[in-house]
Amino acid sequence: MKRILAAAILAATCSTPALADDALKAAINGSQRSPDNVKRDTYRHPYETLTFFGIRPDMTVVELSPGGGWYTEILAPYLRERGKLVAAGATPDSKAPNVARAGERFKQKLDANPAAFGKVQLGAFEPGNGVFSYAPKGSADMVLTFRNVHNWTNEGDARLKEVFKSVHDALKPGGVFGVVDHRLPASKPQDATASSGYVHEAYVIRLAEAAGFKLMAKSDVNANPKDTADHKGGVWALPPTYGNKDADREKYAAIGESDRMTLKFVKQ
Repeated sequence: MKRILAAAILAATCSTPALADDALKAAINGSQRSPDNVKRDTYRHPYETLTFFGIRPDMTVVELSPGGGWYTEILAPYLRERGKLVAAGATPDSKAPNVARAGERFKQKLDANPAAFGKVQLGAFEPGNGVFSYAPKGSADMVLTFRNVHNWTNEGDARLKEVFKSVHDALKPGGVFGVVDHRLPASKPQDATASSGYVHEAYVIRLAEAAGFKLMAKSDVNANPKDTADHKGGVWALPPTYGNKDADREKYAAIGESDRMTLKFVKQ
């Protein structure tokens, strides 16, 4: 099955837009993906999201804070033959023991399927520890981050600015910075640490523009008008976390996953 997956993606990965598009669909539909992750496609819209950002299979792409590797499972095989994926997050070499353990778990996931993930490069990205050693300056065509800005906000304004500067530094001129995060309605106040998990879209745009980016486009592909962003326990009350356990579970299930901004920035 792994050989079939690799062959399908390789055959689809070429210079024409139509076949590059087929390669993305092959990666999304590939056997390397966790069944639990596939179930979330209805909320995370990987094909539409990555297409909106303008990804191509010959790009050098950095994924910031990949977590458990939800998007890594798609990006790694898609970029394997002609591009490069840098998973920038926890690494086994971190000086912080808890970060090193998380990095080892992520590496074990990659090592378990070398046919799909064997060419992924690890980069050190630890905003809380001031570590941003994930890509040489001007080396990346695209930097992507999914549902992480609210976490970085908790590190303070100065550190958050460092994050955005590191992205700007890593990108080539004209490179794309793609951001998805939980969207707080403009009518609701946002605290300094984004403790609810939601952030104002205008706030993210200001951060990016202050770092030298230009907002090129917005998309509502990950929008969810059912989400009122005022849940007990914040965004984690919603699926898939269900932070309040059985309390109002049916209500949260009916809402679905969070309302999310999807923003495309370009380095000028």
